[in-house]
Amino acid sequence: MNTPHDLSKTSAVFLPNKRVNLKQVTDSFYQELDHEYGDFKDHILVSEFSFDENWSTWEVHPAGDEIVILIAGDADLVMALEAGETSVTRLSQVGEFVVVPKGVWHTARPHAATTMLFLTPGEGTLNATEPGGDAL
Repeated sequence: MNTPHDLSKTSAVFLPNKRVNLKQVTDSFYQELDHEYGDFKDHILVSEFSFDENWSTWEVHPAGDEIVILIAGDADLVMALEAGETSVTRLSQVGEFVVVPKGVWHTARPHAATTMLFLTPGEGTLNATEPGGDAL
């Protein structure tokens, strides 16, 4: 029997065979993902993240485009462009979304407490304190 799940506590991983595994969100969630799914090749992570401060890092997904959907709040999604320029897209209406192109560094800056839904091709994801910086 199928029961509802709370996305803030349980994420979903689409496997290469298009089946879904559910994964409990813990403090070591991302390290566990790396361990359980290897390089995350051909996997898609469906997750929720709530924040009320600027992200402390930038991230990039070299394996594909990421979809970022506003569930609650108001935030800017900042994408790094060529030559140190950035593109800022404000998401302020529930249901608005942005497609972050494959290989584009991005971060978020909230104007209020914010919750977003992410559909992420996780293979090769990197995090750094600045776009293109040394991976953390």
